[in-house]
Amino acid sequence: MKKWKTLGLVFVLVLGLVAAGCTQKETATQTTQSIPTTEEGKYEITIYTGSGPGSVYFAIGSMFAKVLNKKSENIAAKGVTSGASVSNAKAIGKGEAQVAIIQNDVTYYAWNGLYQFEGNPIKELRGIGTLYPEPVQIVVRADSGIKTLEDLKGKKVVVGAPGSGVAATAERVLKAAGLWDQVEKIYQTFEEAAQSLVLGQVDAEFTVIAYPAPAIDQIAVKTPVRLIPIPDELIKKLHDEGYPFYVKVVIPKGTYNGMDEDVQTIAVKATLVVDKDVPDDVVYELTKIFFENTDELAKAHQVAKQIDVKKAFEGLMIPLHPGAIKYYEEQGITVPDELKP
Repeated sequence: MKKWKTLGLVFVLVLGLVAAGCTQKETATQTTQSIPTTEEGKYEITIYTGSGPGSVYFAIGSMFAKVLNKKSENIAAKGVTSGASVSNAKAIGKGEAQVAIIQNDVTYYAWNGLYQFEGNPIKELRGIGTLYPEPVQIVVRADSGIKTLEDLKGKKVVVGAPGSGVAATAERVLKAAGLWDQVEKIYQTFEEAAQSLVLGQVDAEFTVIAYPAPAIDQIAVKTPVRLIPIPDELIKKLHDEGYPFYVKVVIPKGTYNGMDEDVQTIAVKATLVVDKDVPDDVVYELTKIFFENTDELAKAHQVAKQIDVKKAFEGLMIPLHPGAIKYYEEQGITVPDELKP
């Protein structure tokens, strides 16, 4: 009797192991089937870029897709237009995009469920790295007596288009400087502000854009310009007020006609992000190809010349993807603990 009980127990255990093996095989099959691949077995990625062919994000993102298709035997990529940063973050959350370019302030809001993402944080986001700064550029005519933020008191200042990211940034900076209620606020687009400044209808304008910016160049070719600096104490105050994504940058003299000295300001940073579920080996290759082919990206837009792998953690507001971490460690770059997932 004991012998039969023992044999029965063994039989049950064997059945259990077989069932478990089948379940594992089925799960592995399901996981493999969920990975988007081409007929050639390449991993398919869609890169969400910017709002149109004229945007910097579209130029960089679409060129990145071309470089990937040229350099990788494992990845099939396409860059598409989108609604820019907020839409890009939401597309990652919905699984509509695997890779996107997003401003680092928007990644901060998305990760923490703030502002446009209130109640709906996007935890699918992982970082590959920050790319280049998009500085706050406060533009005045070179013949103006305005040399500091304090000099804006009582002046007509274009703070951006209504509801724009520029307007939000201008409000933060001016409030931190104690000037929000002491300037005459004008809401205009880049194009409208350029004309207003040339004609002397306004005294200054806020822009948030990569440099050199065509929107500022079109002013400078008609009348020389200067940029107003943002000092260290104001940058610290903005950080203390809950805006840690601003980084300090210096825009070099000669960037625009009339600009005869370097100017310190703050910037958000364009960030290359990826869905957390993209396999590690794919993200490793994405990261490697991106940072080792910036010369190709610069053919689409010269701002790519500012991309530096050694500065890829500056202003990064979300955890890195493990595949990106592997690349950085191979390059001898120490990854801060707070950026590890």
